Amino acid sequence: MSIGDLSAYGYFILTVTLSLLFMAYVYHVYSAKAKGTKDYEKYGDIALHDELTDKPVEEIEHEDSDKESSQDERKR
Repeated sequence: MSIGDLSAYGYFILTVTLSLLFMAYVYHVYSAKAKGTKDYEKYGDIALHDELTDKPVEEIEHEDSDKESSQDERKR
């Protein structure tokens, strides 16, 4: 077995592995959208709508940040 054969097998294994990972990623994106847990397609316009006055993709819950900051103050 020469180095050319090893490189051909390695290339084939790498190509199959990356193809499977890509298909798993696509399945995850569309199944998350179908379940309603996360809609990744709305993140596609972030580069176009990046002004400070634009509407955010997701609203930030301020209750959690207030709780975290009060817990941090208690630890000090």
